[in-house]
Amino acid sequence: MAQTYNGAFLTVTAVGVSAATGAASARSAIPVNGSGLIPSYIRVAARNECYVKLGTVAVVATANDVLVQNADSVVLQVGRGDTHIAYIQGVAAGQVNVTPLDNC
Repeated sequence: MAQTYNGAFLTVTAVGVSAATGAASARSAIPVNGSGLIPSYIRVAARNECYVKLGTVAVVATANDVLVQNADSVVLQVGRGDTHIAYIQGVAAGQVNVTPLDNC
């Protein structure tokens, strides 16, 4: 059964972004949803353990932020003013994938 958020189903109608995680924090713009807007929710998946944080163009991730475990994913609500996602590796370098979700 699909998950609902704010009473609606989440679907994927736009492409996301994948990036390598490293020992230093890096950031990417949050990909837009099918309407060309910053989405209300994103799905973040990781190949290896990493930490992520949402914010502005200056956001920096640390090991004290949201943990995404290897081969796992989380759905995060994008706050007003959030335009970027920062990520940093845990024990080893890996890859993080960010997918915009449409709340239909």
